[in-house]
Amino acid sequence: MQNEHVAYPARAAATHAATQAPEERYDEAEEIFAGLMKVARLDEHVCSRPRSVIFFERALEEALLTAYGVETNDDAHVAAAHLFLQRVLYRINRLKFFWYDDLSNYDNERSSYLRSVRNRIEEQWQEWESAQLNREALRREDVREGLLRRAALDVLPIPSDGGLYFRDEATEAGYRRLLAIVSLDGLVEASQLSRTLGGVSNEVHAVMTRLLVEEYGGGRLNRKHSTFFTAMLTELGMRTEPEGYFRLVPWEVLATINHSFLLSERKRFYLRYVGGLLYTETSVPAAFDNYRAAAQRLGMSEAARGYWDLHIKEDERHGRWMLHDVALPLAAKYSNEAWEIMLGYDQQKLMSARAGASVERSAREAERAAAANQMPVEENAA
Repeated sequence: MQNEHVAYPARAAATHAATQAPEERYDEAEEIFAGLMKVARLDEHVCSRPRSVIFFERALEEALLTAYGVETNDDAHVAAAHLFLQRVLYRINRLKFFWYDDLSNYDNERSSYLRSVRNRIEEQWQEWESAQLNREALRREDVREGLLRRAALDVLPIPSDGGLYFRDEATEAGYRRLLAIVSLDGLVEASQLSRTLGGVSNEVHAVMTRLLVEEYGGGRLNRKHSTFFTAMLTELGMRTEPEGYFRLVPWEVLATINHSFLLSERKRFYLRYVGGLLYTETSVPAAFDNYRAAAQRLGMSEAARGYWDLHIKEDERHGRWMLHDVALPLAAKYSNEAWEIMLGYDQQKLMSARAGASVERSAREAERAAAANQMPVEENAA
């Protein structure tokens, strides 16, 4: 990509932006940002205020205001703003993983400009997310009782509309869209768990390490969870490279990934991270059981549903570990801050439900396109 592909003067940037639809403006700004991330000596480049930076900054400010500031009835514009912000944030966060690609891609991983963009988005986004929950009520709860009650409820939840849709109704087109979206996480296992394990060893640390080792197949590639996900994609003739379907991922799903990056990077948020992971490990078996049922109904082979089988089997055990050997001991140790574990749990549950609904909507869109004899969007979604 050319670093300076916006071929109009800075003064004309505002005029050009005003004539674009919000979605087009955000798409162009994201493309510019992706190019900026590869510019040599980015921080020096930004200081010169080139055309590309001016255009991106204007789009960023517009998106922040639209998503988290002024109220508007233009739902499409709001959704476009959320998507742009979460894509930009994901592009920055993914630099924390090593992708076995060109080393020059990491030249700007410590860029102060990228850090400032990340912080600006996270500050307003997290304030917006926090407003969705009643923190004061959580502070008044009995933490042990609250965690036990939550886990008991979510290990065998009432099926959601989305879960029932995949279990009973989804066609192959809808199921393919599910795999395409989930592959962003499933092929790289972006749980960020490994980034929380540094520090002093203790019983909690040992349990978290055991969980990580199982998630990564005990160091054997053929047992790694991403290998099982690749098998599902292969059977359906879908792309198996990481991020092959990035453009299909709804902002709600990107938000759950970016949220995990934030919590795992900030040690002050460790209890919130533990609460979020507790919800994930507790709730996944029931959610994945619906996906496995869809694969069976659609005639997928045993190998092609192995990822669901593996997670259902292992995460039932992992959920118990997280509750009894991690969350409750930490709640006893950090009695004044233990409510933050419930905050992390409830926030993860809320964001996961929102993400699940977005996946269902996207799957239904794929089915409507297939019914209209249109080419599946997945084929051109890199």
